Amino acid sequence: MAGIGDGFKNIFLAGIGAAAITGEKGKELIDALVAKGELTVEQGKELNTELKHKVDDAAAMARESALEARMMAMTPEERTAFAQKAAKIAATQNKAEAQVDVQEVASEVAPVDVDKAASEAVESSAAAKPHDTEANA
Repeated sequence: MAGIGDGFKNIFLAGIGAAAITGEKGKELIDALVAKGELTVEQGKELNTELKHKVDDAAAMARESALEARMMAMTPEERTAFAQKAAKIAATQNKAEAQVDVQEVASEVAPVDVDKAASEAVESSAAAKPHDTEANA
């Protein structure tokens, strides 16, 4: 009977050993999967950035080609009118950007009370010039 008890004991210990090994190997497997996942995400980000750059380049080339084809179909007068219109649009955009820049700078500068500044300017101007009441009379 001692053999049967030892057999059950061995089976029980083997089960515990299997559970321990499974836990260790499971942790190793999970760590390996996490590392592989992180690597894949990083490679995906790089690939996405590269793809976006290529798409931007292709779109720019397509716009240039379309513009060039359109301009080739124009008469010299139409090209001149188109260039003038494009210059006008560019000037409008440049002016709008300049106004935005002025607004950004203005928001960084402390606000000024215009009425107070004008009053102070008048007062300092009056103090700098003595009034000659007899000369005016």
